[in-house]
Amino acid sequence: MAVDQTKSSQELSEVEKIMMSRFANRFYLNREVDLETLTGILSAARYAGTGANVQPWRVYVTTGAAKTALTDAITTVHETASGEHSSEYRYLPDSLPEPFASRRREFGSVFYGSLNINHDDVTARAAQTARNCRFFDAPIGLIFTIDRRLEKGSWLDLGMFIQNIMLAAKARGLDTCTQEFLSRYHAVIRANLPLAPDELVVCSMAMGFGDPEWAKRRPQMPKASIEEFASLHGF
Repeated sequence: MAVDQTKSSQELSEVEKIMMSRFANRFYLNREVDLETLTGILSAARYAGTGANVQPWRVYVTTGAAKTALTDAITTVHETASGEHSSEYRYLPDSLPEPFASRRREFGSVFYGSLNINHDDVTARAAQTARNCRFFDAPIGLIFTIDRRLEKGSWLDLGMFIQNIMLAAKARGLDTCTQEFLSRYHAVIRANLPLAPDELVVCSMAMGFGDPEWAKRRPQMPKASIEEFASLHGF
């Protein structure tokens, strides 16, 4: 069954427009985000779906001097001892099966190509990757954790909470970028923030006002068609 994907923008709800306009922004303005805006985002995000109302998420929000201290510590370790640090979980397998491997290669080609960074320019790619350590210079850096005693189902809940934050931020004119990269520096994060021993660092997020110049020229990441991921029955 072919599915019509040509729904006009006039037919989209405000929520759908926000969902479709969100992207992982890695370029931000030097503009602060006030506490009222931030707490509004968190207040809305806490209504994420969660099995048995467990609400397994924890988030540490940093800005100003606290964020600077954290990013300085992470940057130092990244520059001097990155090989000694690794995440406490695996995000992707070493060998990705298809079609996932092709999608990952396509992302690299599109994203780095938009920055005029060649595939074999190891130095430029490393410099861009290192910007993760500073939350891409966004004014807000968030760290998400989960109790390591919980199971995979609770990770689904955490994902919905994180998605709610991204959408609530976009609704307020802010951009975000989730970062699995910083989970490898969980020991550094733990030394700078009051994490409990049972908390596992899952990912981080940059948040702020996106650079409008980058928004004008950023590439649109290709998305799989409905036919590629959905199986419809009885329609």
